Amino acid sequence: MNMDFNMYMNDIVSQARSEIREAGYTELTTPEAVDEYLNKEGTSLVMINSVCGCAGGIARPAAKHALNYDKLPDQLLTVFAGQDKEATEHVREKATDFLPSSPSFALFKDGKIVDMIERHEIEGHETMSVITNLQAWFEEHGKEI
Repeated sequence: MNMDFNMYMNDIVSQARSEIREAGYTELTTPEAVDEYLNKEGTSLVMINSVCGCAGGIARPAAKHALNYDKLPDQLLTVFAGQDKEATEHVREKATDFLPSSPSFALFKDGKIVDMIERHEIEGHETMSVITNLQAWFEEHGKEI
């Protein structure tokens, strides 16, 4: 059996992108799009997506299921580490107090970083633990829906 690695990876990336978009997140693929959305007033949750196992098994499910809550940020956004490199780097430039990691979540308010859930807080943890952390942000910084 001969499998084309690039075709295989494209399928994985496509599925990972689709999962987060279907959950309601807006995909940002350029630095300009990052600026356009993060410069808006209000709160923004940015999921820094990736193809690793903890992204697919923990982070993306948490990103989706955390939305079953009474309060939410104004915007749900995502960039894809390793794929949309310039957009991801631009988000990371806005969060210089945190080391780059993926998957991760960044909470912004009025374009300024508030907090991050980094990879070490996702990998090896239960999905529910990540959901609880996201919903704590929503409770403090979100708006009633």
